[in-house]
Amino acid sequence: MKIIYGINNIKKLRKPVIAIGVFDGVHRGHREVLEAAVNKAHEIGGESVVLTFWPHPQKEESLYSLEHRERLIAELGIDVCVVINFSRHFAEIKAEDFIKDILADKIGAAYAYVGRNFRFGEKAKGDLALLQKLGKVYGFRARGFNIIKVRGVAISSTLIRKLIKQGKIKEAERLLARPVSILGTVIKGTKIGRILGFPTANINPHHEVIPAGGIYAVRIFLDNHKFKGACYIGTRPTIGMGSREESIEKKTSVEVYIFDFHKKIYGKYLEIRFVKRIRPDKKFPSLAILAKQIKKDVTRVEKILS
Repeated sequence: MKIIYGINNIKKLRKPVIAIGVFDGVHRGHREVLEAAVNKAHEIGGESVVLTFWPHPQKEESLYSLEHRERLIAELGIDVCVVINFSRHFAEIKAEDFIKDILADKIGAAYAYVGRNFRFGEKAKGDLALLQKLGKVYGFRARGFNIIKVRGVAISSTLIRKLIKQGKIKEAERLLARPVSILGTVIKGTKIGRILGFPTANINPHHEVIPAGGIYAVRIFLDNHKFKGACYIGTRPTIGMGSREESIEKKTSVEVYIFDFHKKIYGKYLEIRFVKRIRPDKKFPSLAILAKQIKKDVTRVEKILS
């Protein structure tokens, strides 16, 4: 997938079928829009194009980072992803001008696909009806997609974000239609895990929503290889007791113990896919007791992943 940052960097596209939206999380509802764009592009011999925005237009906490979102969009077979900087200037563009100047003149849309509740333009005055009306004027067809429900519940990034923060991994997974995951960079930690007998990779998430604190069975994707492991998310309350770690006691850590892995991977991108939460974060009386609990946790995770 080709990624273009900024409208002014777009060059001639072939019969573009454009899916427009934030697509934060690329959940089931988003996938329907994106896959339809891919299929229509194949049908007419055109290119499937995603027009997305960063940062979030509603100033909400992003479910996934831009890079993570781009990876997920690429997996669906999209040809081109155009990322628009959602600045104050862009937010003030009238809906009619967005359609004429960007969709019609700049991109040359053949089709435009959006969710039925998609709003755009100054003060969010643009909607599907306007897109369809002006699409006829400028020579493209617009199609809206209904909100998808799972067990009677409407899928939304807001709901998925809430479930992930509550540690309800399976519920969120059903709405995403894939495992909950975070993408981050491996950074240097305090090496406490090594002292406890379980060396971990410390992760700096890329603006991602982090699951509730606790121990998780996970699968790790690194350099096109898949590994099994246990992930800890929390404030390390046991380690923070009267130690030099006290200054970072309140900071949430994301650490992953990768089974049968001994390489140094500082600076590498790593994706953690969550399988099951096995217990919440907890304060233990001593490091020795914590080490025993970690051993039990790892044994349980190994059984789950086997």
